[in-house]
Amino acid sequence: MTPPPPAVVRRLLATARTTRFRVERAAAGRGGGTLPAPVHLSLRDSRTLNVAVAARQDAVGGRLLITRGHRRYAVPLALEPRTHGDPLLTATVTLRDARDGGRPGVPLSDGVWRLTVETRDARGRAGRHGLGIEGDPAPPPTPTVPHAPDPRTGTLVRIVRSRGGRAVLQATRSLPRAELVRFVPSGHGITVHGRLVAGAAGQAGAQGRAVRRRDGVVVPVEVDWRAEEFTLRVPLDRMTGAGPGQWVWDLRVGELPLGRWLSDVRDHAASRPTPFRVFALPDGGLTRAHAHFTPSGAFAVTCLDITDLTREPAKETP
Repeated sequence: MTPPPPAVVRRLLATARTTRFRVERAAAGRGGGTLPAPVHLSLRDSRTLNVAVAARQDAVGGRLLITRGHRRYAVPLALEPRTHGDPLLTATVTLRDARDGGRPGVPLSDGVWRLTVETRDARGRAGRHGLGIEGDPAPPPTPTVPHAPDPRTGTLVRIVRSRGGRAVLQATRSLPRAELVRFVPSGHGITVHGRLVAGAAGQAGAQGRAVRRRDGVVVPVEVDWRAEEFTLRVPLDRMTGAGPGQWVWDLRVGELPLGRWLSDVRDHAASRPTPFRVFALPDGGLTRAHAHFTPSGAFAVTCLDITDLTREPAKETP
């Protein structure tokens, strides 16, 4: 039996994960009694969760419970008195991908995580409740997206609303990616520095390619590797020599498109404008190239051979 194409497998896996998340969100929203709204609830870069909830006057402390199935993590809530109104229970929680053991924090695996506030008073009595949030309003137009992935691993953690109105965390691991760290133009070419993320280690050691956008012409790209980090030099001479005219080329490392993917920028083309530059080619020719990002973050290079345009016209002999 012939296995299905990789694109079909990816679509099936994505559909299965979406269904699983929907079921987990429904289960996480059941029970828990009343759902008071938090005073503050926010998440930055999928890594830093900030929580503040109103506490009773007789409260002496509490914990924030982050649970999924049988896994439970308890984070202390600090009591902060206020001059006016009830005191607050607050916490700043560091989150991380469960596969990333290189840093501290609450390890979240792919799935939906329930948030529960546990309080206690001076008599030792404990109470528990979830956190209620309204439906996601239409976000105002800003240069950044409301939910940003972890810039180290690509995992996206969002605060979402379950069917019952309860606030939960939904952690979604990134697809394997080739992340561009920086590119450096010089007089003779463009050097790109990047790294593999999200389980893309299987691509380490692979070579790259520049793919002409309009017709799919391919130019090989040599890649230097150091573990999962890589450096490549854009082959402007072969790209320019592939045919007359100005063309746009997309870069790939192995099977992965190269780009700035792990970012909270909404429109990379608008927020990271780059100039056209003239580069000297090894054969003495000149090319005008524009290394840039597309709105989605993909890295592309536009180039045009301008060698003949810069030569002085031949003088007529009398």
